[in-house]
Amino acid sequence: MSRPLTNRLTTLPVNIRQSKATVSISSSPTPRLFTQSSARWDDWKADRPRMQARPKTESFLETVLNSSPPSRNRTAQSSNAMNDLSQSMVFQALNNKPNIDTSALSGKAYEPPQRREDEQEPYHFHVYSHKHNTHITCTKPNREPIISMSCGNIGYRKSRRGTFDSAYSLTKYVLERLIHTGWPMKIQRLELVLRGFGQGREAVVKVLMSPEGKILRDKIVRVADSTRIKFGGTRSEKPRRL
Repeated sequence: MSRPLTNRLTTLPVNIRQSKATVSISSSPTPRLFTQSSARWDDWKADRPRMQARPKTESFLETVLNSSPPSRNRTAQSSNAMNDLSQSMVFQALNNKPNIDTSALSGKAYEPPQRREDEQEPYHFHVYSHKHNTHITCTKPNREPIISMSCGNIGYRKSRRGTFDSAYSLTKYVLERLIHTGWPMKIQRLELVLRGFGQGREAVVKVLMSPEGKILRDKIVRVADSTRIKFGGTRSEKPRRL
């Protein structure tokens, strides 16, 4: 059987062990520093790029002490920059459009945009006519009523209130009241709003087309129909049988 390595080494003579140790130590090459070889060092220095000197940077304290006062200089610079920007060709082109306001950039006072005449709300002449009566209401552009009357206010009673003659008389009376109070001089634009399909609907149109309605006929800019249209809803009333 083979003996372990330690036992075999211990059995060797002392001189043989020393010679083997010296041979193993002397056989290993000694490490050599990179800087001791002159050729390699010269080649490395030649290939290495020269480092440029860094620019001297100011310290944080010097930048703070050398900085100018920010309050007045910055406001003056910002105002000059905004004035130059407002006077540029781009903003001059934008100023030609009425919907864009650049007065704040140029330092001018704000001017609210004025509405065009077509966008202004007109006066309203409401006519609500059904088979039992006719109602006429004249309102301001903000929907405040000027006058509101029906056929019952001028003396018609019961079934006579829904006739053509009562609606004709009511329209003439309302126009006389408006002329007497001077409202036609204030009304520049008027909208006629019709509602319902009673006999008073045709009567009001006849009066406005007659010489009595000439004072308001020339000021009508729009005719609208606001008749309610039923979609489903509750059950209709039973038709009357005679």
